[in-house]
Amino acid sequence: MNGDKYIRRIIDGAVEFALKSKGALVISGPKWCGKSATAKRYARTVIDLIPPDTRNEFIELARISPTHFLNYGPKPLLVNEWQQASFIWDQVKYEVDKTGEFGQYILTGSVTDKTGTEAGNDGRHPGNGRIIRKMMRTMSLYETGDSNGAVSLLDLKNGVFPPAMSKKDINDYAYYICRGGWPAAIGKEREESLESARDYYETVVTDDIFSVRDIPLRRDERKARKLMRAYARNISLSVPDTALLNDCKGSEESFDKDVFAKYLNALRNLYVIEELPAWNPNLRSQTAIRTKETRHFTDPSIGAAALGITPEGIFRNITAFGGFFASLAAHDLRVYAEAIGARVYKYRDARKREADAVLQFNDGTWALIAAKLGSEADIKKAADSLIRIAADIDQEKTGQLAFLMVVTKNKVACRMDNGVYAVPLCCLKD
Repeated sequence: MNGDKYIRRIIDGAVEFALKSKGALVISGPKWCGKSATAKRYARTVIDLIPPDTRNEFIELARISPTHFLNYGPKPLLVNEWQQASFIWDQVKYEVDKTGEFGQYILTGSVTDKTGTEAGNDGRHPGNGRIIRKMMRTMSLYETGDSNGAVSLLDLKNGVFPPAMSKKDINDYAYYICRGGWPAAIGKEREESLESARDYYETVVTDDIFSVRDIPLRRDERKARKLMRAYARNISLSVPDTALLNDCKGSEESFDKDVFAKYLNALRNLYVIEELPAWNPNLRSQTAIRTKETRHFTDPSIGAAALGITPEGIFRNITAFGGFFASLAAHDLRVYAEAIGARVYKYRDARKREADAVLQFNDGTWALIAAKLGSEADIKKAADSLIRIAADIDQEKTGQLAFLMVVTKNKVACRMDNGVYAVPLCCLKD
């Protein structure tokens, strides 16, 4: 976002469709990712529960007369940070049921409401069929204008591939990792743009993580910083909680496993971290599948901020750079996949073969993707590994292979002799 100019988001299409087909829409995601700006484009009435001077007044109205609260003005009515008054959920469902009209409410929230609405607890009706939920992430490189979008994932699925080129190089990707996809950072001068991720990180470790209503934590910024750094050191890896805990503890024994688990859950509830689930296909061989989730921040720039990494400093540890590049690719693939009805997973088996991302399309087809920051030899090696993994998957049971792709930092998008696509991250879109 630059000034008052709105940058259209990929999720806009989903929002427009939801308001034509459902009674209410819930948009969840990390704070500062642009939920409010997007939702306000479609709302005719806005109830903002962020400003302290009006929040208590609105919440009191919601308690005394939820009907008046939810009919405060013309529809669609937006309740921003609705989890501040999560007790209105049943009333939202009732209002939607009562009229049967579409596009009545938009609820945005940056904290998961584990008290009932999103967890299905407290006897509250989940609203299935009437209320749709969408996850909004920070901006992808296509949304920020850094990817030219010459290669579409949907086109690849349908066998369409136009050779393309990107003007971006490894220095650009180092910057994108540290800048992130925060709307406030786009269109700013380089140093100013890098502050968004740093500010977000500081807000999390000094305040947000201790403010999650259903996970009470004693304020200890040192523990919060330790956990964030440990998580960042393991980005794109499938490490168990015990390994993260040991990394946090060091010589300090007071960071016990129960406290650690609360911190980790608080970060999940705040959409600070978003692990990538494992893919478990049917294999022709007896190879065991690893089912541990892969560690990712909702935006890799959070991890860079936690470690104090700069675009120049990230080159000092090329292995870490590779992990952050894979996380940047996973972030963008999630944004693109959501728009085309696909889900993203991670594949890893007992033979240590990996695909950094698996796209599972809604028609049952799938794609294997590796993200490689290295040389042509590394790209070729990754492509060969994808071919071997695909050959081991029982397509009669799992579904048909759509394509294999290596996401690179290179400038040329091409189809290699072995049939695997090599595509710069800054050429991709949904």
